[in-house]
Amino acid sequence: MARAMSEQEVFGVAPDADAIERHARATIERLPAAFRAHLGAIVLLVEEEADDETLAALGLDHPLDLTGLYHGRPFGEKSSGDSGALPDRIHLYRRAILDEWIETGVRLDDLVAHVTIHEIGHHFGLSDDAMHALEDAVGEGD
Repeated sequence: MARAMSEQEVFGVAPDADAIERHARATIERLPAAFRAHLGAIVLLVEEEADDETLAALGLDHPLDLTGLYHGRPFGEKSSGDSGALPDRIHLYRRAILDEWIETGVRLDDLVAHVTIHEIGHHFGLSDDAMHALEDAVGEGD
């Protein structure tokens, strides 16, 4: 069955932050239950682009070089002493995601899933290989 096109797709309007967030949340819903159970306190933020302070901290020169970022302590490193700390956050950067989408031709939902899973992988302290396995388990682009 063919998927209905959104108004943004029909009229050529760039997907907004809400569209990026919907794709990210759909990805999270497809994660195995064992992973979803430990994501409740993570805040998902979709921003236009990384700020200058974030870019400087990462040694990056341009905001389009960063599609996503995890802020927090990996799940396995948490302790009771963490109370009062800011919640863990996953930042998705809309403009960088759209730029990569245009450059690569990868489906937007697949790209957002890839970035989201990569940042979730940092939350769990996963290796790149484990992140790829999790991405395969989620089954991008249903």
